[in-house]
Amino acid sequence: MNSDSPLAARSFLRKIAEYLHPGPDSVAELLATLEEAQDKDLINAQSLAMLEGVLKLSSMTAGDVMVAAPRMDLLNIDAGFDELLNVVIDTAHSRFPVFEGERDNIIGILLAKDLLKRQRSPEINLRALLRTAVFVPESKGLNDLLTSFRGESSGKGNHLALVVDEFGKTAGLITIEDILEEIVGEIEDEFDTVDGDAASMDIVSLPEDGAYRVSGQATLTKLSEQFDCAFNETEQEQFETIGGLVAHRMGHVPRKGEEHMVGGLRLVVLISTSGAIKWFRATRLA
Repeated sequence: MNSDSPLAARSFLRKIAEYLHPGPDSVAELLATLEEAQDKDLINAQSLAMLEGVLKLSSMTAGDVMVAAPRMDLLNIDAGFDELLNVVIDTAHSRFPVFEGERDNIIGILLAKDLLKRQRSPEINLRALLRTAVFVPESKGLNDLLTSFRGESSGKGNHLALVVDEFGKTAGLITIEDILEEIVGEIEDEFDTVDGDAASMDIVSLPEDGAYRVSGQATLTKLSEQFDCAFNETEQEQFETIGGLVAHRMGHVPRKGEEHMVGGLRLVVLISTSGAIKWFRATRLA
């Protein structure tokens, strides 16, 4: 190639520029560069957060994000239809691992929508509705797992996988939503409402006697009206939602299964993300 060509000149100038302003040689340096770009308004804060999430994903494994086995909501293959339906409504998930005998013996995945087929046709064997369970090791990288979830490797994507430890025991489960939330933050699910009637869905009666599903965004005022309960006056001035109040009282955003007593209510966390409580199961204290 002619050294006098424009391409050669650009290549030479690029080398000079890289010498004067070398690019990042590590993830830490790249993050610092991105933060500098945000400071200069070249990218906004939301874009920076997403880019940081993408970079963080490359060093994380399924074991870092999974829902631990003791906190998994499972369905028993031998349970009756009403019992299964109560679990589906109570936990507000769209898919469930199904076990037989012991909880560690996972035999498949049941989609909540498939359970409705059993309601219309009681003669259907529940086993016929099960999807194949996917098992991955705790060490599985999130980048690779996301690719598998998207179906690029197998041609058929899965949105939930069981995580097993080095001894082959069930350590937890992970969903595609768990991974994506590491990049984009909280994702609204099928139980989140966005229309003008959203507030009316903040408190929903469950089939169990005296139990309710309560949104973390439900206001203290609404809970007071619904349950005739009283909150500390100072806390009512400081916090508008029950999720914010509970997180403040506990000193952290509680994870699924954690509980707290407040205003005459027992609140058990059903769904929680790193930044907020999404749903509680609420019952009145005796």
